[in-house]
Amino acid sequence: MTAEARTPSTSSLAISLITFRALMERDLKVLSREIIAFLARTAIQPFLFVFVFAYVQPKIGAGDPNFGDVLVPGLIASAVVLQGIQAVAIPLVTEFSQTKEIEDRVMAPLPVWGVAAEKLVFAMLQALIAAAAVVPFVYFVPLNRPDVEINPIVLITILPLGALLSASVGLLIGTTVSPRQIPLVFALLVVPLTFLGAVYYPWSDLEVIRWLQIATLANPLLYMSEGLRGGLTPEYGHMNYVAVYAGMVVGCTISTYLGVRGFVRRVQT
Repeated sequence: MTAEARTPSTSSLAISLITFRALMERDLKVLSREIIAFLARTAIQPFLFVFVFAYVQPKIGAGDPNFGDVLVPGLIASAVVLQGIQAVAIPLVTEFSQTKEIEDRVMAPLPVWGVAAEKLVFAMLQALIAAAAVVPFVYFVPLNRPDVEINPIVLITILPLGALLSASVGLLIGTTVSPRQIPLVFALLVVPLTFLGAVYYPWSDLEVIRWLQIATLANPLLYMSEGLRGGLTPEYGHMNYVAVYAGMVVGCTISTYLGVRGFVRRVQT
């Protein structure tokens, strides 16, 4: 009886896993067809920032020749966060309001939360690809080659956490924002996240503006930028690792819970 009792749940789990893989393969196939546009969209902004502030300005004597060291971790973090958010939020808004493709996905033999999980995993993958695409630009474009000291343990933990955090924030945005509000959300949320996320300066430098230093603790990008700064350019100083990991884990937990709950509620209504 025990074996028979386990059979239905085991079979259901196998079907769910097969369906999850099928959805992933479908999304990956679509991404492979648009990989050039994806890489161009991902790399253009980091390339321009590095080119102007770490190559052009030092070349004409108007900037810090070592600014590339500061930009390396910040721009990688920025690419992960922005791509993770966009990879979920924009398609979800379209699927819920225009194409109605979401109705086909939730009819698959997979729990509704499983469909949300697949979107998170796919967005995480895109965010990690974005990080890999940005690395050559932030390392080779600056006038002076950045002095990088790689801490592999930090990188293999911070990057996946940052990818999950950005994807879950994108899921939350995609399930709560209407199509007409998306441009406003990106203008009022995503742009400030980037400029106040310790991308272009170490967080410790904000000590002279104490109120802003404290306010930026609510920015999820801050923890990833500081974590990668510790894993790539620690000589510039970085936030304590305990604070970095705690901030990212708390952010992942809250945004994933709210995002998945919002997705399930949106589908049911």
